[in-house]
Amino acid sequence: LLGCARPYTLRIVVGVLAGLVIGSTLFTLLSVSGDVIRPFESPAAEQEEPDSDTSTGALPGELGYVERVANFFNIPLTTDDGGVTRRFIIALCIVLPLLGGLRALFIYVNAYVMRWVGARIVRDLRNEAFDSLQRQSLRFFGKSDIGGLISRCSNDITGLETVISSTIGNLTRAPIDVLAALLFVIVKAKRHEMVDLVTLMIIVFPLCIVPIVVLGHIIRRHMRRALGKVADLISRMHENFTCVRVVKAFDMETQETERFHSMNKSYFRTVIRVLRAELLMTPLVELVGLVLTVIFMALCLARGIQLSHIIPVCLAALAAYRPIKQLARVNVYLQRGAPALERIYDLLDVDTAIREAESPAQVPTFEDRIVFEDVMFRYEDDGDPVLGGIAFEIPRGSVVACVGETGSGKTTTANLLARFYDPSGGRITLDQHDLRDIGIASLRRLISVVNQDTILFNDTIAYNIAYGSDDATRAQIEDAAKQANAHDFIVADPAGYERVVGEKGFVLSGGERQRVALARAILRNSPILILDEATSALDTVTERLIQEAIARVMQNRTVFVIAHRLSTVRHADVIILIDKGMIVERGTHDELYAAGGRYRKLCDMDMQAANGTA
Repeated sequence: LLGCARPYTLRIVVGVLAGLVIGSTLFTLLSVSGDVIRPFESPAAEQEEPDSDTSTGALPGELGYVERVANFFNIPLTTDDGGVTRRFIIALCIVLPLLGGLRALFIYVNAYVMRWVGARIVRDLRNEAFDSLQRQSLRFFGKSDIGGLISRCSNDITGLETVISSTIGNLTRAPIDVLAALLFVIVKAKRHEMVDLVTLMIIVFPLCIVPIVVLGHIIRRHMRRALGKVADLISRMHENFTCVRVVKAFDMETQETERFHSMNKSYFRTVIRVLRAELLMTPLVELVGLVLTVIFMALCLARGIQLSHIIPVCLAALAAYRPIKQLARVNVYLQRGAPALERIYDLLDVDTAIREAESPAQVPTFEDRIVFEDVMFRYEDDGDPVLGGIAFEIPRGSVVACVGETGSGKTTTANLLARFYDPSGGRITLDQHDLRDIGIASLRRLISVVNQDTILFNDTIAYNIAYGSDDATRAQIEDAAKQANAHDFIVADPAGYERVVGEKGFVLSGGERQRVALARAILRNSPILILDEATSALDTVTERLIQEAIARVMQNRTVFVIAHRLSTVRHADVIILIDKGMIVERGTHDELYAAGGRYRKLCDMDMQAANGTA
């Protein structure tokens, strides 16, 4: 966290200086505390004090500083009969509130500055965590629990906000208060022959730290478990809400509810264990402190030390108690925050981002062709290859279709073209530039993707169409929707283009979502278009509307189509059939069908399915 705090060094210095002022005001207040008590003691007791200076009319020696200040302002301290003068009492009534007000002001400055720094550190951590996730590859998200990632970016960091904001303020003020009180006690002890008692007290005082250390370890252990359990809860909720159609279709609401309740109960038990340890810490520290104070006062009274000397020392101990308790809370916060911080930095340390060349090429346009040169790919370094050395070309302005059974490697090929992954072997070139040598942003501007599983953002239709085209006007958005055959169903709703589509486009039908996604690709106006089974599982009317829109968007573009229904790619310039990561057939529809190979069998099966005879 030191690196996170470095940009705010100046504010931290201001907070520390405010803490020093707080400590000095505490020392001053403790120093004059005996003045209030002394008038209630007998003059005879004062005469017995070896450091009294009755010849000058001054109060006992420890008030020399007050006496000097009073003499400077010509304020007498004592009357002829040994009492305290009215002017001195009035001065105390003015000065003490001023000191208290000054202390309160700097307490506010210290608390505000340090809480501000803490909040900024948490903001920076949250930004850094989100930025780190944005840089990760699809491989990372494919292996990660999305609910767990959400928990780390929300729950863990939100919990850390309280930890840092409270800890950094207490750490810059509480130690100074403790040192001021300790310094006052040492000065008093030397003047009134209490050095041995105070020394004994200081030696025994670390007993207060024992419950802090023991309970701190317990809190940290259980807090680590609690964070893991709340991440499981969020993951379960995310999965349940995402798959709510399946849950309801199979009448699993009761089972899902029972499962969630069981997980929530386990989390509750872990939280209660943390709570017990936290709540037990303060009473134990108070009990140990009270016992030590009582023992100290009894020993002082047994040695005949005056109350006016004992009480200031006890007041110093009480003044030190609050910051000591704050330091105890700091330990609690640190033990609570340490597991969260570990989980956050585990996330920040992950780096699966697609590597960009040191001096990437900027390719503004697509002029010639895309070439796959013996491309191999595996998702894991030691896993089986998904693609086993495929090679083909996509000339500019052509339509290349990729067909094959599920799991053959079609979508992987499209993902490599968009450079969501890098090949494990071979290379892909665009106008003779290796994709790995092209700037990622430059490459993505040349490519638009329409997936089978269309994902829309929980925002308006206009926002979703204009996504990736920030400078698009409303007229351009509507024109793209018209080309995608989406304008009519959009304006049929009273909200029109301002209609909110819901989570992942939930309020729209599958065909409507795909037409909105197609309008987004049209508005993007990229020279290369990837269609990943964009017309699968649609009714005939909707498929016809989308096919008309696709036909329009294909004009003057280079298109790579992944087809489930082979009837949609008959007019492709080239069709490649992939089986188990290898290209086994290639050619036009007529050529492949006449060859009587696998492609023909797939076409016949597709035709039978369309006619309802399969």
